[in-house]
Amino acid sequence: MTIREQTEELEAQLLSPRAARAAHSRGRDRDEPKCPLRTDFQRDRDRIIHCKSFRRLTYKTQVFIAPEQDHYRTRLTHTLEVAQIARTIARALRLNEDLTEAIALGHDLGHTPFGHAGEEALDQVYRRFDPDAHFSHWEQSRRVVEVLENDGRGLNLTWETRDGIARHSKGQEDLPRASARLPADLPTTLEGKIVMFADRIAYVNHDIDDAIRAGLISLPDLPQRCLRVLGETHSQRITSMVADLVEHTADGEQVAMGDEVLAATNELKDFLFERVYGGAGAPEGLEKVAEVVGNLFRYYMVNPEDLPSGRSAGETAKQLARRVCDHVAGMTDRYAKQQFIAHFLPEDWRAA
Repeated sequence: MTIREQTEELEAQLLSPRAARAAHSRGRDRDEPKCPLRTDFQRDRDRIIHCKSFRRLTYKTQVFIAPEQDHYRTRLTHTLEVAQIARTIARALRLNEDLTEAIALGHDLGHTPFGHAGEEALDQVYRRFDPDAHFSHWEQSRRVVEVLENDGRGLNLTWETRDGIARHSKGQEDLPRASARLPADLPTTLEGKIVMFADRIAYVNHDIDDAIRAGLISLPDLPQRCLRVLGETHSQRITSMVADLVEHTADGEQVAMGDEVLAATNELKDFLFERVYGGAGAPEGLEKVAEVVGNLFRYYMVNPEDLPSGRSAGETAKQLARRVCDHVAGMTDRYAKQQFIAHFLPEDWRAA
């Protein structure tokens, strides 16, 4: 019996009956030999960690564009915080930690440079060249692992990991109540649903922390009823949300928070969209992001030979727009700035 098979046997013995099991995965798009050491979900996690898109998260904005301090979150640190919270929940519920971690580590691989502002700007300019298209980072994350990574071959991840990545985000919507009719676009596995909640728990709390650090808001600005329910400090609020989620999920068939904690969590999310994400401390910064992203997109549409894959003979405008979208979405903040300077500033201004 291989080490992988021993691990799969332990999963059968120790995990909740509701947990996803690597031995029962729906598999990969392309069959390949099993690893003697790692389960399929462990292998997914490792492929994500070692891929180029994961490394680029280091230099992608979470919320604050070009911060002058070192302690603001990046897209990578956000991803690591989501993975930590999600694994804590999965372990408490005896669900599959390896699958949970793989989904969490891959959930934002398709995010744009410049955070929320970059995503909105890319969606708008992409639609101008293809009115039937749109951009969302969760769909792009799935495209990264299925198509773009590994020189166009993708990472060949399991169905469960890809499902969790593609369905992790609720956007600006409230998290669902357990008693409500659940929407069809939720992740299929409980592990994927955990990542959806963990993503919200992580960013609601760390974006408040960063916004206070930036002087954009102060603690008294937060909805006081939320603080009474969740706690005054960063760690208290995370603990309240996680503990409540575990308590209300333990004996149920769905991942759920209690009504009081869920309402407070959703209200903090709404507060952030109103007070923080709309301006990130500098409304003019949003205009600059739109200018950089929009001009780069238009430049590559006119000059496709400057794309990494060059000009493609017989390509339609929509096909080119798809390639340009992929290229711009994959940029880090600093690379996007470098490309903007290279293409739009006179050479004698660049060193100024």
